[in-house]
Amino acid sequence: MLLRLLTAHLRPYTRSIAAVIGLQLLATIASLFLPSLNADIIDSGVVLGDSDYITRTGAVMLSVSLLQVMSSIGAVYFAARTAMSFGRDLRSAVFRQVAAFSSREVALFGAPSLITRTTNDVQQVQMLVLTGGTMMLMSPIMMVGGVVMALREDAGLSWLLLVAVPLLGAAVGLIISQMIPAYRVMQRRIDEVNRVLREQATGIRVLRAFVRERFEAERFGEANRELTEVSLGVGRWMAAMFPIILLVLNASSVAVLWFGGHRVEAGLMQIGSLTAFLTYLIQILMSVMMASFMMVMIPRASASADRIGEVLGTASSVRAPERGVTTLDQRGQLEVRDVSFSYPGASHPVLSAIRFAARPGETTAIVGSTGAGKTTLLNLIPRLIDVTEGSLLVDGVDVRELDPDILWSRIGLVPQNPLLFSGTVASNLRYGDPDATEEEMWAALEIAQARDFVEAMPGGLEAPISQGGTNVSGGQRQRLAIARALIRRPELFLFDDSFSALDLATDARLRRALRQVTAEATVIIVAQRISTITDAAQIIVLEDGGVVGIGDHEALLASCPTYREIVASQLKAEVAP
Repeated sequence: MLLRLLTAHLRPYTRSIAAVIGLQLLATIASLFLPSLNADIIDSGVVLGDSDYITRTGAVMLSVSLLQVMSSIGAVYFAARTAMSFGRDLRSAVFRQVAAFSSREVALFGAPSLITRTTNDVQQVQMLVLTGGTMMLMSPIMMVGGVVMALREDAGLSWLLLVAVPLLGAAVGLIISQMIPAYRVMQRRIDEVNRVLREQATGIRVLRAFVRERFEAERFGEANRELTEVSLGVGRWMAAMFPIILLVLNASSVAVLWFGGHRVEAGLMQIGSLTAFLTYLIQILMSVMMASFMMVMIPRASASADRIGEVLGTASSVRAPERGVTTLDQRGQLEVRDVSFSYPGASHPVLSAIRFAARPGETTAIVGSTGAGKTTLLNLIPRLIDVTEGSLLVDGVDVRELDPDILWSRIGLVPQNPLLFSGTVASNLRYGDPDATEEEMWAALEIAQARDFVEAMPGGLEAPISQGGTNVSGGQRQRLAIARALIRRPELFLFDDSFSALDLATDARLRRALRQVTAEATVIIVAQRISTITDAAQIIVLEDGGVVGIGDHEALLASCPTYREIVASQLKAEVAP
């Protein structure tokens, strides 16, 4: 998967990669040429006392050094640009894929894991590209070139290369083989820490209300401890790597000086050649060290690439049609034909053979006990999830055959959780209509019974809204979400228990005001409070995923035992002391 990701997303940057390869090759050749020049200065200049030769060769060394520095700078520049661009493209690809997911795929991965895959995992692969463009390209060139240049200086010491390089490679390979599985576990532990932290951050009010801070602190401590243990294990192996590399490096240097000194004494080798051979040996071992550093990064990047590939390779269960219908003749007609829905692997369907029709100018209410499938049924209409059996038609066309933009443009959804985004009141309202004027926004707020508290907020429409709308109350969030849907002026309104946080008086005023703007629209309301839907044209009663009653309030009281039980339970609650 790692190779597949790199191939797919680095293809647009072949020119930059070619520039990195060329510059790294030039810089490495220059680095390999310097020890040979230094040997010539020692043997032909210092030993013989030839100052002119020292000056001439020193000038050449200076020029080569300048070329090496400039080439290295250019290689790092192009490598950094390529890596950052690669990371940007990969994050964008993951984001687009997640944005296309239905609720089913989001629940499958989990929000914390998706966040980690988009940030931390992409960063791991991005760092591999960056270091690969600097270290990985240099290491094999330096290793092969160093061996050739070392043999050119003196072949008699070549046996030291045959000992030092394999010894260092074997030690590094052993360490890396222990780190690969640890990195895979580490990424899963990071997911777990993110999940626990996200739950605690979003549910802080519940934790304090039930005095569960100590329990949650222990739960986070456990997740943190497990991550720390894996990280320490990886750290121990990492810590062992560099002392081993330095041990082999220093032992090899001592061996070169010892055996090379004897060869110089015997007249088989010059002092300059001994110095150059030692430098080449160090360069070879340093290239092995750089390669080992890359080998440490590859397992972690490979684990991250697998996780990214899982996201990119998961197709959404809700797919847009290739040639979706873009023109509709009717206005807000909704028809549900024998619709069933089941989650993958579930033993029982959530919804079974649901059948009803909703017409413009009428309100259709959906009631039932908790878990009856009310929200699931509502989510099928805008295709947040897709039906598994039957069909759902908007204006006479199956929603699976409609162009998604056409479908969504006709729907105004107020979800059960009235989520607001960080920004201002105006920016949140303009999610309904990006071109909405201030007059239109105030009019929507007036209908949603939200104008008074928005006017009282510092800045009015420009008053800040924190992430999730946590700086306003639950009832205020609901009313702002309703105003956001009203601004769109859709043909089909979907209210998913959108009045539960309102007091009875505000609820009554809001429903009375809604009649003016929804007179020609189709309105679907999922409600728990019977008083909210007594005047609905039809009420659909769900129980265990099936329809057990359809009719208006009076008809259901006479014919539907389940509806009578719901009404009776609420009446008892209202008269209870």
